[in-house]
Amino acid sequence: MFQAIFNSLSGLFSFSKSLDTVSNNIANMNTPGFRGSDSFFSNLGEEHGTKIVGEGLRTSEGDIRQTSNGTDVAINGSGFFVLRDANGVVHYTRAGQFVFNDAGLLIDSATKFQVMGLEDGGVLAPISIDAYRTLPAQATTSVTFAGNLKSGQSSPFTVSDIKVYDADGNTHTLKATFTESSSVVSGRFLVSVQDETGKEVAPAGAEIRFSSSGSLVAGYSSVSLDLAYGDKRQSIDASFGTPGTFSGATSLPGLSSSLTATVADGRPTQGISGLSFDEAGALKISYGDGEDKRGPRLALAAFLNESSLRMDAGRLISNVDARTRTLGYAGEGALGKIQGKSLEMSNVDLTQEFADMLIIQRGYQASSRVMTVSNEMVEQLYNSVSR
Repeated sequence: MFQAIFNSLSGLFSFSKSLDTVSNNIANMNTPGFRGSDSFFSNLGEEHGTKIVGEGLRTSEGDIRQTSNGTDVAINGSGFFVLRDANGVVHYTRAGQFVFNDAGLLIDSATKFQVMGLEDGGVLAPISIDAYRTLPAQATTSVTFAGNLKSGQSSPFTVSDIKVYDADGNTHTLKATFTESSSVVSGRFLVSVQDETGKEVAPAGAEIRFSSSGSLVAGYSSVSLDLAYGDKRQSIDASFGTPGTFSGATSLPGLSSSLTATVADGRPTQGISGLSFDEAGALKISYGDGEDKRGPRLALAAFLNESSLRMDAGRLISNVDARTRTLGYAGEGALGKIQGKSLEMSNVDLTQEFADMLIIQRGYQASSRVMTVSNEMVEQLYNSVSR
């Protein structure tokens, strides 16, 4: 009878500890990246009751939800993100709620730990955008002309407001003037190009020519412009199309002049307009002119036995022997792919938690009842002995 009391006491204690686990699961059902746990019971042998011998991490994935933050990421498959704290200690998490700090380092928004990338040779390194903050200015090297130049017109035709960039990203305006050079032979035009100061930047006598069919003549389909801004010289190729075709500039009879210029390249210094991650975990940096660059890749860690891991505060898994992990990139081997602008939610199933809670409650009630009955039997025994 006395053993029954001890057995029921161990049951009360174990069911109470198990309820702690269930309550923690429920409390974190909306915590991104949280993984629920299950309590493991074990008998004490020789009919000495039960105890909680440990907890097992649930390895199933949580639902993935879309967000509007470009640096929010979820793992669609197995693996953990790798974090490093200020003391150099490595932690792991499924919660990809990341942001860039003022120093340009990617950090976990909850713990402020650095998010790790993977360099050649499998070396962990912080993910930084410091080298990608701006896209350098680029000088214009090419201007293309398209449209018609009418032969026989009495006045020159002008294309104004041609915006080009120098090597420092400053904008300059060019003006191109086309004057028919011969009243005897049609289809020959002198080309004059001036900068905003009125300086001529086209070679003297520069000319483009068209055949009797209206297409460009070989050797007369482009003009090289020579510009100088400060102590920097700049060459721009003014192209009018491919000789023998009608894809660029033409001189077709019966059509009015409609020549236009398109600046093919060049840009001012560009800042970052957007950040995101692709499915391989590579950082995508978008700039104001529409150009994208590929940055560092996220490191992922895989473990042979995920259920043996333990979740600490801050949605972290810590105190893991590095020898039990495998580092790699998303989408390689058994590691899952990255889903950008998304977060993995908790894998806690409320239905399962309620079912577990009912079982725990019934077990606790039964253990309590056993203790009550055992106590009554002991009391009855004492009473019978005392008579």
